[in-house]
Amino acid sequence: MSTVVLAYSGGLDTSVAIRWIQEKYGLDVIALTIDVGSERDIAAIADKARQIGAVKALIVDARADFVRYFVWPALQAGAIYEGYYPLATALARPLIARLLVEVAHAEGAVAVAHGCTGKGNDQVRFDVSIATLAPDLKIIAPVREWSMTRDNEIVYAAEHGIPVQATNASPYSVDQNLWGRSTECGILEDPWAEPPEDAFIWTASLAAAQLEPTYREISFQHGIPIALNGVEMDGVTLIETLNKEAGRYGVGRIDAIENRLVGIKSREVYEAPAATVLHTAHRALESLTLSREQTRFKEGVSSEYARLIYNGQWYSALHQDLAAYVQSTQRFVSGKVRIRLSSGQCSVVGRTSEHSLYSHGLATYDSGDQFDHNAALGFIKLWGLPLSTQAQAQLLPSVGMEGNLLAKVATKE
Repeated sequence: MSTVVLAYSGGLDTSVAIRWIQEKYGLDVIALTIDVGSERDIAAIADKARQIGAVKALIVDARADFVRYFVWPALQAGAIYEGYYPLATALARPLIARLLVEVAHAEGAVAVAHGCTGKGNDQVRFDVSIATLAPDLKIIAPVREWSMTRDNEIVYAAEHGIPVQATNASPYSVDQNLWGRSTECGILEDPWAEPPEDAFIWTASLAAAQLEPTYREISFQHGIPIALNGVEMDGVTLIETLNKEAGRYGVGRIDAIENRLVGIKSREVYEAPAATVLHTAHRALESLTLSREQTRFKEGVSSEYARLIYNGQWYSALHQDLAAYVQSTQRFVSGKVRIRLSSGQCSVVGRTSEHSLYSHGLATYDSGDQFDHNAALGFIKLWGLPLSTQAQAQLLPSVGMEGNLLAKVATKE
C-alpha cells in the first residue's frame, strides 16, 4: 500500500487525521513528529500515533537546526510581524516542511500531509514550501478538506477511540516551540474578552510576578547570542533558560489582533519571553554599532523580512537577497547588553561593544567635550538651504497672509 508522511503533533487535528486519511485515501500513514522545542513527551506522542493506527512513527530532534538556521537569522534581521509577533510558529513551518519532504523521499511516500485549517496561515506556509522543494509530492490537508469544526473533531475522536486532550470545556488550540507559544480558539475568539489565566503557561501573571528585579547580561557575536551572564551556551539552552527566567517575571505576553495572510483578522495570544528579551537586547546593541542610515534602511528590511516569513516565502530568492544584506549589517553587532527584568517589564540598562560608534568625547556636555560647536552654524545653514530656497520661490505669499499656505497649514484653515 502507498504511504503518506503526516506532520504529527499529537494534538486533536493530526490525531483525527491519521484515521481519516486511512478511511478517505486508503493510504498507510507514517507519523513524523518533529521536536522544535515543544516541551512535550515526544516518545509518548509517537506511541500515541502508533496506537491510533500509524504504520510507523518517526521522531526528529530539530531544535538545534531550528535555532541556528531559522531563529537566529530572524533575530539578526529584527523580524517582528506587525510590530509584536516574533514569528515563532511561522519560523518553524519551513523547517518542518523540509523535513517532511526529506522523510517522504526516504520512505518512498507518494504524499505528505499536515493538520492545517482552510483559513489559517500555516496551510500556505506548508503548501508553498513543499511545492517549492518537492513539486512531485501530493499534499493532503485533512482539516481543510473535511471542514469539520473542533466540536465535530472531538465527537469523531470519541467515536473512533482516539485519545485527545481537547474538550468542549477547554477548546484551546496551542502551538509552541522554543521561540514562542501561541494560543487561540475558545474565549480568545472574542477580542473584547480578557484572556483568562489558563491561556498562559510560560508566563506568570503580574500578580504572581511581584519579584525583586534581576539583571541578565547577554553577549552577542555578529548579532547572535552566545552567552548569558558570562556563561557560554548553545542556542537551545540559552533560549530555554531565558524563557524560564523572563517568564517568571511575566515578560513576553502578547495579545493582539493580527492580519492573517488569507485576508481575515484574528485574535492571537502569544507567550515569547526569550524572544522578547533577545529582540530587545539585539536592538539595543544595533543602536550602538549601526550608523543612523544603516538603522533607517534596516527598519524597512526588517519589516519585509518579517512579512516574508509570515507569508510562507522562506524558500524564495527574495529571502536569499534580504538575508545577504542582513548578514552584512551584523558584521560589527558584537558586544554585551544588560537587561533588567521586573514585573512584566524587560528594560535595557546597559550596552557595550568594541565596535561602538558612541563617542563620549563627542556626546558629553562636561569637560573633555570634543565637539566643534562652531561647525554647527554652517551645518544648520546648509541643512536648511533647500527648505528656505523652496519657501522663498513657491510657498511664501507675494502679499499679506491671505495666500500664505504655511499659515493655513499651521492654523488648519
